Formats: sequence, C-alpha cells, structure tokens
Amino acid sequence: MTLSEQEFRIKSDETLEKTRRELMTLADSEGFELELQNGVLNLVFEEPSETKFVVSPNAPVRQIWVSAMARSYKLSWAPEAGAFALDGETLPALLQRLALAFLRS
Repeated sequence: MTLSEQEFRIKSDETLEKTRRELMTLADSEGFELELQNGVLNLVFEEPSETKFVVSPNAPVRQIWVSAMARSYKLSWAPEAGAFALDGETLPALLQRLALAFLRS
C-alpha cells in the first residue's frame, strides 16, 4: 500500500510525536535529549561522546530516514503493523535499540 503525500505527512508527524513520547523515559534515565522541531526528531547525546541521531521524513519516497552511528536506516509504512518499520522493527524499537547500543559503546 502506497500512502498519498498527505497520508504520509499525517502518519509521519504522528509517528515522530509518538516516538518522542515513548523514548522520554529512556532519555531521562540515560541522560540524552529529545528534540522535535519542524518535523525532525533529534536524539542528542553528550556521553559517551557528543553525537546526534537524526530522524526525518522523506516525503518523495514515503519513508522515515534515521541517521545514527554512521549508518542510515530507511523505514517504510508497514500496514500490517500500523507503523513505520524496517524488517519488522518499528521506529521506537529501532531508536531504543540504537540508543542503548550507543550508550553502552
């Protein structure tokens, strides 16, 4: 199922806000910041080194792109999950896994 541009914008905005809310407890306990501005979610770390994960919608291809730890991840809408996912892993789960891996590195 391909989303229209309007459907994509609505779902990506909702997903980024939901993801920010879901990661707040982890961010508070692990000491990193979550910034959601102009449709882009940033995870900002000071420890173990200054790093930023960038999560941004890419409307032309209807994906949410994550740039983290020198890699990029491209999540497409998965209707069966009702979420943006990559190989079955939803955006909040991916970011939680990557954040914990970075913090433990």
